[in-house]
Amino acid sequence: MSTVATVTIAHGRHGHLANQAASLDLGTRQPEHRVVVAMDDPRIDLRSAHVVHLRTGSAELPLAAARNLGAERALDLGAEVLVFLDVDCLAGPRLVEDYALAVSEEPDVVWSGPVTYLPPPPAHGYDLAALEQEDDPHHGRPAPRPGERVPNPRPELFWSLSFAVAHDTWSRIGGFCEEYTGYGGEDTDFGRLVEARGARHGWVGGARAYHQHHDVESPPVRHLDAILRNGAVFNDRWGEWPMTSWLHEFADMGLVECCDGHWQRTDSA
Repeated sequence: MSTVATVTIAHGRHGHLANQAASLDLGTRQPEHRVVVAMDDPRIDLRSAHVVHLRTGSAELPLAAARNLGAERALDLGAEVLVFLDVDCLAGPRLVEDYALAVSEEPDVVWSGPVTYLPPPPAHGYDLAALEQEDDPHHGRPAPRPGERVPNPRPELFWSLSFAVAHDTWSRIGGFCEEYTGYGGEDTDFGRLVEARGARHGWVGGARAYHQHHDVESPPVRHLDAILRNGAVFNDRWGEWPMTSWLHEFADMGLVECCDGHWQRTDSA
């Protein structure tokens, strides 16, 4: 049986992190190791996890570098299967077991699982033993039924909310590009890297996760500068701009403009 480690990066969201740990405890298979990378957050101290503290002092969180650091710690612990979970994600009962099985049987595939966005929790909190009753996966991604696996020929659909990868395949891909800091771009870049390094994408139906509710801003204006900076990094690496739907929304708001193929802030912004 392969050794499994979960990897979660966090800054704040302490309640969500505790809920995630509790959801993993209820799974049909327990990961042998749990790694949490605390980004500029010395208050994170989860007894069930190996906590790695990443101090940056920057206003922009180094999400890509934090995931790479978490993977490095997991590999040092002997992990053969890396399961990445966003701090907001609760693990469905078969998430770890089905990810481990899929990775063991097809180790050259980066596997993603369906994610359901939960409504705000009731006063007593989410019922972690009844998450499957809330199952309604995000409609913008494939959602095979439990027990099914399907290929994903569209690397742009990759997301880091929930995915699993074999240790050798992770090493071949080289992890996330650490030129990205702050919000946006690193997921799309990693999706491209997977195929560029000779691996594939797939979706596994049994590895279901449930995203705990929090307020969101759409479009994410407070991340505008990070999106422009990271979009330029992506354009330099791949020859096109990502996140174009947000960029066009920002343009409609008069915040950005496209000049000679390069997106930038407007003078009025």
